[in-house]
Amino acid sequence: MGQTTARRAGVLAVLSAVIVTACSSGASPTPAPAATATAAPSTAAPTATAAPSTAAPTATAAPVTLTYLVPNDVPANVTRAQAMVDAYTALHPNVSIQIETRPGGGDGDNLVKTRLATGEMNDIFWYNSGSLLQPLNPAQTLVDISGESFISNINPSFLKTVSQGTAIFGVPSEPAMGGGILYNKKVFAQLGLQVPKTWAEFEANNDKIKAAGIAPVGATFGDTWTSQLFVLADYYNVQLAAPDFAQKYTSNQAHYADTPAAEAGFKHLAEGFTKGWWQKDYGAAKLDDGLNLLAEGKIAQYPMLTFALGTIAQNHPDAINDIGFFGQPGTDAAKAGMTIWMPNATYIAKTSKHVDEAKKFLAFIASVAGTEVETKAIAPSGPYVINGSKLPDDALPAVKDIQAYLDNNAATPALEFWSPLKGPSLEQITVAVGSGMNTADEGAKLYDQDVTKQAKQLALPGW
Repeated sequence: MGQTTARRAGVLAVLSAVIVTACSSGASPTPAPAATATAAPSTAAPTATAAPSTAAPTATAAPVTLTYLVPNDVPANVTRAQAMVDAYTALHPNVSIQIETRPGGGDGDNLVKTRLATGEMNDIFWYNSGSLLQPLNPAQTLVDISGESFISNINPSFLKTVSQGTAIFGVPSEPAMGGGILYNKKVFAQLGLQVPKTWAEFEANNDKIKAAGIAPVGATFGDTWTSQLFVLADYYNVQLAAPDFAQKYTSNQAHYADTPAAEAGFKHLAEGFTKGWWQKDYGAAKLDDGLNLLAEGKIAQYPMLTFALGTIAQNHPDAINDIGFFGQPGTDAAKAGMTIWMPNATYIAKTSKHVDEAKKFLAFIASVAGTEVETKAIAPSGPYVINGSKLPDDALPAVKDIQAYLDNNAATPALEFWSPLKGPSLEQITVAVGSGMNTADEGAKLYDQDVTKQAKQLALPGW
């Protein structure tokens, strides 16, 4: 337990340093991250060798075409990727990068795994970091970029989420993000509500919101992956109650169904259905519907990752400053905090015929210049994990809400960054619990069975 607590403190210190650096206007000195097993990143700007060349290619530069597979379940992903492609190809006219989009959730996972298995993957692709990377068998399917100079630009808190052994496979495709509850501040002000610090306060707020004729919580089970947030974003509270849960979970000594703090997320989903917190069309609604309803004040709160802020800013620029964020409430108001997610990543498939050119594009993504392109294209939804990158002074209010949790050392990475285990059927299980088809206890047991299958596939000790 002591080792787990120390590890959590070290990770929090690194994450805090990332956020403080990102949100600084440049007037304050950048605090050095706490010592970790990986060397601390330099706070200096990236070196000339790490940044991509801005010089025009020579007349003899051969034309190259890369293909880039990007999930389209979040429009901001495509906007961000397209901006990066446009900026890079403007500097390198001999390079053409064609973006192909794919669905998110389980359908997108299956497509990625199928293409990798059949040798038909695009040159580069955007995919999850953390536990979901491991089932891709990265050592056999992806290009190891650990020897590239641009790796030193990237904060080590991210690098460990795209690694296997000493190999590193990806660069961050986006900023880091908070996982919790987005809320409409106008609705809260209208009803005289305060941000809840406990689940009991959350329940009381929801009673008042529902009485006012507004759906308290948005649910968008038409995009099944969005149903997972009440379970996944509760991990900060799980770790408070059971500091060694991740270690025991990974070694088959603790499970969701036999750990009350872990099962609580499933109970929250069941409660939402039972108490009628969701809007009427929750079963068919998709992510964009949820974000639109939140921006319009037709739902008061939406459990979501803060990457979605970019989409709200794009589609509802007049409403984005009315959107705030709070971590999923637990049981102790004095210890209220949030769960944080490392960014998704861009990887190179081993089957690519243009690995060298793909590496140059990844170097651009992993540079200050790359993050500046991102910021111009879409409002950042969290801090960058590229050394020397800064968020603008007018960062979104919800992003500043994330900053407050980090300032208070009240955040922890999601379970998928502590453990290689994340069952592939969780989104279907959480839809069933959130729709009243399964009880919370049944959902937790089904998920434990799902995780067992994955653990055996990964040949983890103790399974």
